[in-house]
Amino acid sequence: MRAVHAAEFGGPEVLSVREVPGLVAGPGQVVVDVAAADVMFLDVQLRSGWGTEFFKIEPPYVPGGAVAGVVASVGADVDPSWVGKRVTTQTAASGIGGGQPIGGYAEQALAKAETLVPVPDGVSLSQAVALAHDGKMALAVFDRAAIQPGEWVLITAAGGGLGTLLIQLARAAGANVVAAARGSAKLELASRLGAHAVIDYSEPDWSAKARAATGGKGANVVLDGAGGALGAGAMDAVAISGRFIGYGAAAGQFADFDREAVAVRNIGVLGLFDLTANGDIDWHALAERSLAEAVAGRLEVVIGQSFPLEQAGRAHATIESRTAIGRTVLTV
Repeated sequence: MRAVHAAEFGGPEVLSVREVPGLVAGPGQVVVDVAAADVMFLDVQLRSGWGTEFFKIEPPYVPGGAVAGVVASVGADVDPSWVGKRVTTQTAASGIGGGQPIGGYAEQALAKAETLVPVPDGVSLSQAVALAHDGKMALAVFDRAAIQPGEWVLITAAGGGLGTLLIQLARAAGANVVAAARGSAKLELASRLGAHAVIDYSEPDWSAKARAATGGKGANVVLDGAGGALGAGAMDAVAISGRFIGYGAAAGQFADFDREAVAVRNIGVLGLFDLTANGDIDWHALAERSLAEAVAGRLEVVIGQSFPLEQAGRAHATIESRTAIGRTVLTV
């Protein structure tokens, strides 16, 4: 089978397609014939050599943490009725690596049977994989934010896969949405999805404009997918006694700010690990719920760009250039 290999840590040019042996499912595993693979910002960071203290990855390896496709075979202790079903799933190599060199950028991928989510009719496999990470995380963030009708919600990285879903969820909850992103294409998309105001955060006074868009009082809720200095700027736009959920680090790191000043303003702050460490969250149920919302037409899945396996390097370069809109997928 064909698979994309990262021969070494480095730029997008280290990615190339190679022929590798087909996969055999072990106990509790399945082999998925991949139709589409998710391309995450995390994939780009790992390929560059970032995060080796957290993720047990050594070149050469096949990137990719989530796929959608059809179950081709099952291992011991797995219900054989899975064979032939359309599914989306994390790969067995996702997370800390698990000793698996084969990820999702390939014609086949290994997955644990317990992570399989059936893809309902009415959702394409590309749409399903675009929701594999973003769908359940968007719902987890949205549920925790407890957005009320009439509240002002500021969403950073609003033109990305997760941001586009959060715009729609906040609007459906009756909120007034201020979407912050970089460039006219992302801002136009945010407006189309229902944002009441859009702010280009490449402008130096963007956080003041975001606050002004709320009538000067500030946002009741900030959903920060940007992190870094942009996330810190978003904190300046939070209303007194507001809520700040920082789930992303598209700027290179999570937001950092003056904790004492935040406490004085009585702002509740939650980070990504506050969400993911919550053992009460049923992530599998959230994945199913996101697919159901897409089937019902309540969530539009924005896939801004897709590439064949041979152009995995181009997919990574697009994400690194900050020009990617919505979700990026590889198709097989």
